[in-house]
Amino acid sequence: MNAIVGEKLSIITSKAQTTRHRILGIVNGEDFQVIFSDTPGIIQPAYQLQHSMMDFVKMAFEDADVLVYMVEIGEKGLKDEQFFKKIQNSRIPVLLLLNKIDTSTQETLEEQIKYWQELLPKAEIHPISALENFNIEEVFYRIIELLPEGPPYYPKDQLTDRPERFFVNETIREKILLQYKKEIPYAVEVETEEFIEEEKIIRIRAVIMVERDSQKGIIIGHKGAALKKVGVAARADLEKFFDKQVHLELFVKVNKDWRSNKNQLRRFGYQ
Repeated sequence: MNAIVGEKLSIITSKAQTTRHRILGIVNGEDFQVIFSDTPGIIQPAYQLQHSMMDFVKMAFEDADVLVYMVEIGEKGLKDEQFFKKIQNSRIPVLLLLNKIDTSTQETLEEQIKYWQELLPKAEIHPISALENFNIEEVFYRIIELLPEGPPYYPKDQLTDRPERFFVNETIREKILLQYKKEIPYAVEVETEEFIEEEKIIRIRAVIMVERDSQKGIIIGHKGAALKKVGVAARADLEKFFDKQVHLELFVKVNKDWRSNKNQLRRFGYQ
């Protein structure tokens, strides 16, 4: 979606469950408006947060006029067989995007295409490389061809349905995913408490929530070094995103078992 929209709306890491929310990216042309709905990846939920993430996937599936199902070269396991059957029986057009072909050989690519053709005989298969921008434009124009005509839903200058604070939260969370290992990034939620835009600078105060005291210590690190690294990396991305100087303050708080607490999940926009 980032490649098509031309802005980094969805954070990217190599770790599973990087995307937690449903994020809209809006692309406008002279005679079209395409609304892309980027969802969490398909998983078998283990706790309440993951159930909420899968609810976003189901909602997007029900709303869509075209389904874009993206897999990576070498990916074969079906994370949720019941949901996969819905894709197989879909009444709307399905485009299967085979990503990361820049890391593959021609022989492997042909094997993968055959594998997915057998699983999804109704789908159109498009090999792509989102990183190298290979075949992205062709896929985009194919989506336009398949979409039904209708009035635009959003103003022509709007890029997304999400507020600025959302992108602050996600940028900080991305840096945490990249910097910390094991369970830590998955136990984290970020909340922007203050976003003040002045003429030359944006002042931001954000809180990183963790589930346990031990996680708080890991996030902060020795003499605050780990937290400082997150702040420096996040600020650099935010300055690029907002095209303005950013002053970023980060704090860490314990919010026990927030991933399993429906009230907390609602507060963070998961329900």
